[in-house]
Amino acid sequence: MNDTEARERVERVETLLEQLESLPDAAARDSATAMAQALLDLYGEGLARVMERIAEGGGAASPEALADDELISHLLLLHDLHPVALETRVLGALGEVRPYLESHGGNVELVEIEDGVVRLRLQGSCSGCPSSAMTLKLAIEDAIHKVAPDVEAIEAEGTAAEAQSDAGPPLLQLEVPGALGADSPADASANGAEAAWAMAGGLSELSDGETVVKDVAGDLVLFLKINGTFYSYRPLCPGCDEPLKEPALIRTELVCESCGNHYDAIRAGRCLDAPQLSLEPVPLLVSDDGLVKVALGTAA
Repeated sequence: MNDTEARERVERVETLLEQLESLPDAAARDSATAMAQALLDLYGEGLARVMERIAEGGGAASPEALADDELISHLLLLHDLHPVALETRVLGALGEVRPYLESHGGNVELVEIEDGVVRLRLQGSCSGCPSSAMTLKLAIEDAIHKVAPDVEAIEAEGTAAEAQSDAGPPLLQLEVPGALGADSPADASANGAEAAWAMAGGLSELSDGETVVKDVAGDLVLFLKINGTFYSYRPLCPGCDEPLKEPALIRTELVCESCGNHYDAIRAGRCLDAPQLSLEPVPLLVSDDGLVKVALGTAA
């Protein structure tokens, strides 16, 4: 668009705004005006952040540095101007959640990106884990969507649904919130209820090698800390169906006080006495400021 076309576009916008102000329907006029104002505020904030980044860079800022700002990044994406390739952004998002997955003996690998669909492969304890689909949806998908809202869908190998299938390796497709709308009925059925992140706080009361059962947004969650890493599970023993009120933690093993079953706390809660049993992990993330949040409102 050259300068003449730009001036014509500005005049066109001013004409449309005048027409909005003359709409006979007061409700429609107010809604349209509010929407136009909201867009102006949004883009104005984006421009202000661009100028701030340029000032910080001594009069210059690289496109990549600008794209580090979430608002600027989204505005660039809206106009197909994002300077960082989609694959690079997705790999960066996976790098953010990989420490959490590795803390549970798992990992995730990017298989390919094709036509806006990201295909992943869950590995280690994440493959076939009872909560792998929930972990994927609430941790991996959330991280990817934050930096790549232009992704249309995520497909993953190695979910519990795949591991239990007798018909080969079908993929569990998970829709990205905001890109394709609300969760699909299949997702809702698989998860049992709508999931949500809830803040558990800094867990300052939890020392290394200790456990605590805490009420988080109305749900009881068993937290433990091993070598500086937090883990969280539903406080119910699948062997005896008794609550894990004060389970013993021996090195990396949780011991049910009722039946004596041992569960590997850093391997997704798998039972060492009965391999068919497993505690139910609760997806957990630690923010940069040390606060812990867990995914509640859903069953694995």
